[in-house]
Amino acid sequence: MPKLQGFEFWSRTLGGARHVVAPMVDQSELAWRLLSRRHGAQLCYTPMLHAQVFVRDANYRKENLYCEVCPEDRPLIVQFCANDPEVFVQAALLAQDYCDAIDLNLGCPQMIAKRGHYGAFLQEEWDLLQRMILLAHEKLSVPVTCKIRVFPEIDKTVRYAQMLEKAGCQLLTVHGRTKEQKGPLPGPASWEHIRAVRKAVSIPVFANGNIQCLRDVERCLQDTGAQGVMSAEGNLHNPALFEGRSPAVWELAEEYLVLVRQHPCPLSYVRAHLFKLWHHTLQVHQQLREELAKAKTLEDVATVSRALRLQCQASSGLLQEDMSRQKEGEKPSGGLPFFHWICQPYVRPGPREGSKHSSAGSKRALEEEEEEGGRLEVLSKNKQKKKLRNPHKTFDPSLKPKYAKCDQCGNPKGNRCVFNLCRGCCKKRAFKESADCPGHGLLFKTKLEKSLAWKGDQPRLQEPPPPGPGGPGGFPEVVGSAVA
Repeated sequence: MPKLQGFEFWSRTLGGARHVVAPMVDQSELAWRLLSRRHGAQLCYTPMLHAQVFVRDANYRKENLYCEVCPEDRPLIVQFCANDPEVFVQAALLAQDYCDAIDLNLGCPQMIAKRGHYGAFLQEEWDLLQRMILLAHEKLSVPVTCKIRVFPEIDKTVRYAQMLEKAGCQLLTVHGRTKEQKGPLPGPASWEHIRAVRKAVSIPVFANGNIQCLRDVERCLQDTGAQGVMSAEGNLHNPALFEGRSPAVWELAEEYLVLVRQHPCPLSYVRAHLFKLWHHTLQVHQQLREELAKAKTLEDVATVSRALRLQCQASSGLLQEDMSRQKEGEKPSGGLPFFHWICQPYVRPGPREGSKHSSAGSKRALEEEEEEGGRLEVLSKNKQKKKLRNPHKTFDPSLKPKYAKCDQCGNPKGNRCVFNLCRGCCKKRAFKESADCPGHGLLFKTKLEKSLAWKGDQPRLQEPPPPGPGGPGGFPEVVGSAVA
């Protein structure tokens, strides 16, 4: 059967999917995909997989895709990050029998993508991308798709999309943010860019960005003309988003935990999902945050979930069946649209008025403010995790101790180092010069002197006695016969 392409692929293989769950690192695993499908998702992506690791590591393939056959988890698109055409195609060939399409990640803006040279950091290398997509289009039995971020200029974004289509991309997901819009300063996604791309290409387009509820989905489809809408953050905070429902947070948490028992995944994934799902409730019941962070088993997590439900019911005085309903005119505290125990989006706080990065929105502006000692009101995800483990930890640069730097490499030097160096540099110099540094406990000179003194004190070994008359063995020479 010939490979379906473009709109035929979208309508027949993907069933005309309009509600799509995004590929999310360590967050769109099988159990979460099944939960999302139960609540209105029509298409899911795997987490982003590293093509090179997928090719060389059989365990990685098994854990992320080959673990079990699950007919309910279709249609499914497998996403890879890659920067080499041959490696990308090798990985895709190993995955194509387990999915309906292969997606190339051109949208990841994180520092790990910059170091690995993939994701959004390939968006200027059009020749390389053309070769990758063209080769995959020729070799694979399933379609190849792409997920991209936009350029600041609409016309460049349009030309970028057209280039990918011409190379063989059969479906394009457009995240309406640039690669600089990330972390605490994402800013709104540009549906104008997405609309321009949709008008300029003849393949299906999924829109990504600014989706917090079902009303946003419908508005996005109407404004952009896209064939479908993809959600990441909105889905994590409310997996029932595509149903247009906002259930109690523990209802979906308990359903998810049942699925995890059936389709196990690392506990870190489970914990991360519940931190998202319970975000607003954990601001109120903060002791449960500590308990969730310390949970070591799935049963420990389930215990925290039961405690959260009981505390919410006790504090509100409502029965479970009443808690997912909010009476007209009731206004919760904290500025939330619903009470904290109801699934709802989390809106990242924007930069404070008058800060440098409120208009620039750049990473450099953040760094400048940190250097000047300004305390950031919004912490990165990694810093939030560190703060969770150690509530007293501070990230204010002005409160951190200042260290003198090593004269050679810039690392903190030893306070008592005789060379004013860090330990690594000091060790190399002390060894080279046969010197001592008591501050670092390096005693090359002392040990050398002791060694020489020890050798001088040793007595000379006595020379062995000359061999006996019987030859080298020293046995006496036998004269005559031993037998008469």
